[in-house]
Amino acid sequence: MKRSMVACLALFGIHSTFAAEGTVFDWGYEAQTAAQWSKIKPEYRACEGLNQSPINIDQTIAAELPALKFNYSSKAETIINNNRTVQVNFHEGSSLALDQQSFQLKQFHLHSPSENTIHGKSYAMEMHLVHANAQGELAVVAVMFEQGQENKKLKKLWQELPKKAGGTVQLKHQDIATAFLPEHLDYYRFNGSLTTPPCSEGVRWIVLKDIQQASKQQIHAFSSLMEHPNNRPVQATNARLVLE
Repeated sequence: MKRSMVACLALFGIHSTFAAEGTVFDWGYEAQTAAQWSKIKPEYRACEGLNQSPINIDQTIAAELPALKFNYSSKAETIINNNRTVQVNFHEGSSLALDQQSFQLKQFHLHSPSENTIHGKSYAMEMHLVHANAQGELAVVAVMFEQGQENKKLKKLWQELPKKAGGTVQLKHQDIATAFLPEHLDYYRFNGSLTTPPCSEGVRWIVLKDIQQASKQQIHAFSSLMEHPNNRPVQATNARLVLE
């Protein structure tokens, strides 16, 4: 496994948590800072690569994409607020079958506003369900939320949000992985990267087309908790193909 992928596994909680309590980040989401991530230190050079995420999903190619096969059976473990996102970690046992491989669900986290855009449209929130296979390769499933009706699934989770950065809460409401999968699983697919340093590439991206809703109050509850937008700016698609 490449060193950059090892670093991203540690950062994104593939073996532990997104970041330990008290973590001091050397990067931020301010527009100028985000544009300079690759210059902070050598480990972040991938942030100026040609296959970076997020992207604007616009020009796509019709393809016979296989149906997504989720087997979500494990329970959530903890929810963490690290002032970069709120992340829910999962016990072993939930998986996504993709490319004849099994990708284990490790965690999901949230961004507001959305990181990826669709035909130039930004959404109020975006959930990233992060999976890893036995080789440590990552697959991220993105679910978009637009402002609308109150989301009953989010309502229970919001009751357990850690209010302070660095806070960790043992979840009482544990059966939540399957709950956040939309009814329809049509999707866009492209190759990309992590959307935070070290921006490691080689990540399989699945963006679901079925847009979910969340109330204005629910969206505000998350965005105010972060105290700042936590979305990386859209990156150039370059020569990549986006399939649907």
